[in-house]
Amino acid sequence: MENILVTGGCGYIGSHVTLSLLKKGYNVSVFDSNINSSRSILKKIQILSYAHKKIEIGKLSFYEGDIRNKLFLEKVFSENSGKGKKINAVIHLAGLKSVKESINFPEKYWDNNVNGSINLFNTMLDHSCFNLVFSSSATVYGHPKSTPIHEDFETKPINPYGLTKLKVENVIKEKFCKNSNQLKAVILRYFNPIGAHYSGMIGEQWKYCSDNLFPNILKVALRKKKFLKVYGQNWPTIDGTTVRDYIHVMDLADGHVAALNYMKEEKSHYLILNLGTGQETSILELIKNFESINKIDIPLKFMAPREGDTPTLLADSKLARKILNWHSTKNLSDMCKDGWKFAQQCSKGF
Repeated sequence: MENILVTGGCGYIGSHVTLSLLKKGYNVSVFDSNINSSRSILKKIQILSYAHKKIEIGKLSFYEGDIRNKLFLEKVFSENSGKGKKINAVIHLAGLKSVKESINFPEKYWDNNVNGSINLFNTMLDHSCFNLVFSSSATVYGHPKSTPIHEDFETKPINPYGLTKLKVENVIKEKFCKNSNQLKAVILRYFNPIGAHYSGMIGEQWKYCSDNLFPNILKVALRKKKFLKVYGQNWPTIDGTTVRDYIHVMDLADGHVAALNYMKEEKSHYLILNLGTGQETSILELIKNFESINKIDIPLKFMAPREGDTPTLLADSKLARKILNWHSTKNLSDMCKDGWKFAQQCSKGF
């Protein structure tokens, strides 16, 4: 079976991607510093993967380290090759992701997200690993002039986090130009992943993501917070609150598996693909849906708009459907239901 290295594999997106890979029979080597995650999630991932007894499940291994540490990265690649488990592809999710924090500490984001990624890519090429899926973000589009957003829209990030994502995309492009006969790279620009695995066992551990909207909805639902802060009520949208394209985290995880499958069939390529649903949802609409599906009230309070925010982000994901044969299958109610189930099961300690 192929061995896939997942950087940031203990995080929110990474844990769901790791589970999807195991269920598809891939061996997975998780690499994570656990600065903003916990390795305890790996036990839950294994339990969930073993629940599918009728299919062949991949094997899971773990390396705790920082992608800025090139010596340790070298060790990971060398050890796997020495054991006859050469790393065939990398899904790169590791990185800092708070817009607010990136504004306050931009140097920290450039060091972690950009320098760490360059270390990783150089190590991959040194070990003849030419298959890469990169976790990018819709923030690279900045304030788009229109929606839905196509992959060929102008990229003009409005915060340091988005700038680092775009810089890494450009580094990948440069690497591809130098290795165009071998490198296969798929850049996935995420829109707004929320929700959790339907079991409720894994989801977004909100002690690591205090700025994100959906985890804060869950905190209010659990009565760990008195009200939800909504930033801005006079945006040029349907109800004055920001509009986003929310996608179920398991649909997003399946998008990574689809990208790997595409790499097996195609020759060298460099692709940029949006992953979203194409459905507009305002913050107030999300709250109302959550309240309706879960029968719980979410008190809220309007605050001043945040720096680095934008009124509307909506994906055009037709290219991902055409090239990867991928599309979202879950709706907003699924996201709210699954996320609330995770919150109820895993509220202690978060």
